[in-house]
Amino acid sequence: MDTIAVTTSVDCQKQVRSWSLLRSLMHLIIPTCTTCIIEDKEEEEEETAQKKECIKNQKHYYYYYSSPSSTIITATIFGYSNNKGKVSLCIENNSNSRNPILLLELALPASTLAKEMRRGRLRILLESKVSSSSSSLFSTPLWRMYCNGKKVGYAVKRKPSETDLQALHMMGSVGVGTGVLTIKVLMNKEEEEEAKVTYLKGEFRRVRGSRECESFHLIDPEGDVDQELSIFFFRSRSKISYMVPDSNNINQVLVQNPPSTTTHQCSFPTKLLLLLRRLIHSSLSFTEAERRLKENGPNVPLEYSFPRWWHLLWNSLFHPFNMILIVLSAMSFIACDDANGCIMLILVFISVALRFCQEYSSSKAAMKLSELVRCPVKVQRCAGRVVQRELIVQVDHRDIVPGDIVIFEPGDLFPGDVRLLSSKHLVVSQASLTGESWTTEKTADIREDQSTPLLDLKNICFMGTSVVSGTGTGLVVSTGSNTYMSTMFSKVGKRKPPDDFEKGLKWIFYLLISVMLVLVTIMFLTDYLTSLNLSNSILFAISVASALNPQMLPLIVNTCLAKGALAMAKDKCIVKSLTAIREMGSMDILCIDKTGTLTMNRAIMVNHVDSKGMPQEQVLRFAFLNSYFKIEQKYPLDDAILAYVYTNGLKFQPSKWRKLDEIPFDFIRRRVSVILETNERQPQFSGRFMVTKGALLEVMRVCSYIANPDKKEGISIFSSDDYNRVLNLSEELSNEGLRVIAVAIKKLGEEASNGIKTSEEGDMIFLGLVTFFDPPKASAKEALRRLAEKGVEAKVLTGDSLSLATRVCTEVGIRTSDVITGPELEQLDQESFHGTVQRATVLARLTPTQKLRVVQSLQTVGKHVVGFLGDGVNDSLALDAANVSISVDSGVAIAKDMADIILLEKDLNVLVAGVEHGRLTFGNTMKYVKMSVIANLGGVISLLIAILFLKYEPLTSKQLLTQNLLYSVGQIAIPWDKMDGEYVKSPQKWSEKGLPMFILWNGPVCTLCDVAALLFLWFYYNIGADLDEKFFHSAWFIEGLLMQTLIIHLIRTDKIPFIQDIASSPVMCSTLVISAIGIALPFTPIGRIMEFTLLPFSYFGFLLILFLGYFVLGQLVKRLYILLYKRWL
Repeated sequence: MDTIAVTTSVDCQKQVRSWSLLRSLMHLIIPTCTTCIIEDKEEEEEETAQKKECIKNQKHYYYYYSSPSSTIITATIFGYSNNKGKVSLCIENNSNSRNPILLLELALPASTLAKEMRRGRLRILLESKVSSSSSSLFSTPLWRMYCNGKKVGYAVKRKPSETDLQALHMMGSVGVGTGVLTIKVLMNKEEEEEAKVTYLKGEFRRVRGSRECESFHLIDPEGDVDQELSIFFFRSRSKISYMVPDSNNINQVLVQNPPSTTTHQCSFPTKLLLLLRRLIHSSLSFTEAERRLKENGPNVPLEYSFPRWWHLLWNSLFHPFNMILIVLSAMSFIACDDANGCIMLILVFISVALRFCQEYSSSKAAMKLSELVRCPVKVQRCAGRVVQRELIVQVDHRDIVPGDIVIFEPGDLFPGDVRLLSSKHLVVSQASLTGESWTTEKTADIREDQSTPLLDLKNICFMGTSVVSGTGTGLVVSTGSNTYMSTMFSKVGKRKPPDDFEKGLKWIFYLLISVMLVLVTIMFLTDYLTSLNLSNSILFAISVASALNPQMLPLIVNTCLAKGALAMAKDKCIVKSLTAIREMGSMDILCIDKTGTLTMNRAIMVNHVDSKGMPQEQVLRFAFLNSYFKIEQKYPLDDAILAYVYTNGLKFQPSKWRKLDEIPFDFIRRRVSVILETNERQPQFSGRFMVTKGALLEVMRVCSYIANPDKKEGISIFSSDDYNRVLNLSEELSNEGLRVIAVAIKKLGEEASNGIKTSEEGDMIFLGLVTFFDPPKASAKEALRRLAEKGVEAKVLTGDSLSLATRVCTEVGIRTSDVITGPELEQLDQESFHGTVQRATVLARLTPTQKLRVVQSLQTVGKHVVGFLGDGVNDSLALDAANVSISVDSGVAIAKDMADIILLEKDLNVLVAGVEHGRLTFGNTMKYVKMSVIANLGGVISLLIAILFLKYEPLTSKQLLTQNLLYSVGQIAIPWDKMDGEYVKSPQKWSEKGLPMFILWNGPVCTLCDVAALLFLWFYYNIGADLDEKFFHSAWFIEGLLMQTLIIHLIRTDKIPFIQDIASSPVMCSTLVISAIGIALPFTPIGRIMEFTLLPFSYFGFLLILFLGYFVLGQLVKRLYILLYKRWL
């Protein structure tokens, strides 16, 4: 037998990721691999104990990952020329081993293997499933095979044949290499045939990740691990249950599966396969990203869909009083009274159209705002069918999926919860989540402890936060409803309970229905028994029911609200919910999130002091030079220092300084140093200096001296007393709500080179402190004063520190005698909690859930109407629960979705105007409600008395409907009426007992005047003897119309009408026009058609006296009512 053995070195020039990178990424992608698989019994017992611990904490989906163990083995890939090109994989302990560990016949043809190898990298994944817990990994007989992420068939375990053993024995002399062997293969008992064996043999590093996964990585002849050829074995013993994490224990979350809030079953190897493909290609392909988008849905934390136009139309139509009118209209058409039916439908149409148009336009405006918040995100994606290339593309943030690698720069929003892969001087603002105005430093090169608070994690960035400065890349581990942001929304979107006004309208509805059923039934029976005309009696009953119904109530309410919305639109507000305007009139507590609302949401420099707290220009000089010359990254604090120097006209002459080097900021040192040189004549500023600025403790750590003007040398040793004094000074400044950074310098010698290292930061001179503050807005104090004058108490609910919140509130005039923090609230029992919330005006360090509890406590226990102004994610729960939720156009999307009103400018003075519009709207609405109920009830009771007295209809159905139509049209001007100045100075709420008592006091006055007119007609004109129905109809029509038209002037004010207070011009014009039409109608042809007759002038003289008496009596009742109940409307 001839053997041709060629030993060659493996081509390992194309280097790919090192195993250390693979191992670190395995920390990300294998959350359930918690132990190394070692064959020793003791370590198996240790693994069992760890598994029990995992089961005990199964609500978490992250675990610590132990480092895998590794050994060196020999593996050979070979194939026979007479075996249709199939190849086999043989794994041995060493090159001279006679008993292979594993021999697999692969489904990969030799030609395909060679083709994949020529591309520079080959990944073979072998996946299997087995239920036995005692079998070893390599005892599995059948494996599903993937090559570079593509399924290629199955690999079958087999025993080595005599030919296999012969070939392996011949290759034993080959250590590492590739070649071709010629061997003789026994075909049957007598015949032999030569066959060629092509092989690749080499040493592989065997890495045992767990009992269920191992990998083999080719080692080049020089001993380095090269990943051009890697073979992975994964086995699943059973289905693995992934649980949604507790939001308070996400400290080590790196990968999130599943997408739902319930237990999700998934195959462990299948999930690993997807994650392994991510390893191979670094980033997702477009096809895979599209698949994940379909699986996980759009990347939005809370699905919010704007109402469709038909939903708005239905809500506008479905009003109790609209339903009454529609039913009465249908009855009119059935009774062949088309005119009456058309009039009612016209009233319904006007009311519905007004409300629909206003809410539809507001919804469209809010939708346009939501479109503006969509932003593109830079993402790495793979493209190419044959050769995968990584591209950087921009996609909408709604299309980001788990597994995407995003690239972010200053100003970018994080599109999901992101595990940092790389970072450079990254500073992030988490104000939208925490409410704190200061920034947070983030870094990828850190491993967090499990006890680290969630929002303090340095290597995790959360959805909704933004990049202030720095750059980096990150792996998106959760999107949409799986993000931390979504944990705040478990109670969002639930239907709010009806407010007092809606409850009051329902009470009126049920009252009028009850009265209608009783009175209309009595009047129908009385009229039918008198006239014995069924059709006329039915029409008369329908007309009475129509007169009893406040037909214009939906129209008046919606017109008042629409008018208020238009007025607020002029003040740059978008009113999404019309009812919010009315609620603003009742609002007596306004809760405010401090950041960006009371304050300007930017830092300004306040002072520069030495270690004793005295102003020191030298501190400012070197702080300015540090900020001026640093170029690696600029922070808002640097801008504040530069702005302070320029605005105060200080001339530190930076042109006389030259920058030599810079040691940039990092999150371990937490300071930045610049090396400067100057030739100034002043000895204290001549030569080379290292100027350092940063966190106080980190700067003090590198200081050995402290500036001391009392000493001749100007410095002294940095003693423990100095250290404690500086710490106490810093604490005092922090308690005043100031942020503090320290400044230090070091004089360098001429031999100092440009390549200075961080180790040079030592033996420095501590100069002093620079303080900063997030200042309140200039308009905030005046706006809060005006709100207080109108009876609206301001409470600050913030995530910021108590000291900072207290300082801001003091400057804007909010009382700070009662303050408390979130952790202190958590310690209180239920009763103490409610009492504390009612008293406190400043509540700091609150979580989103605590803000929600505070708002609900004020509503339920304090019986307050609460408004909430916020713009962050942490405000969304409170916005959803508040009676009036207010956000700004620059707020996060979820805050604007929850808001009833969106301010286009962050100016609290807009809210003052909104409160005035709300109270004007509420007052005019209450005018019509009280007036219409009194007039309608009084008029129907008068009709009942008249029909019982006269034994015939006081008015025909046509006359009654005409009177009702004229009266209703006359009330359309009410939304344009004015309110007393005293009325808008205090919150106005619907009183449950107020309306019934108001009706009982004022209703009899209207009925008494109607009865007086009836008696005058009966006795003076002798109606009872002559039975002149037309005369009575005409007189009763005019008296009833004038009564209902003039009653508005008595009800609309607590003052004497026409003397102490006069209605607005639209109302006065409406009164004059309707009164003139009613008086002139009997003298016109239309009056003759309606069977009216002419009336003597003496009757109009009586009406003048009657209404003077009505106003005197009504004013007397009004004064008694106000004296007793302390209010009117």
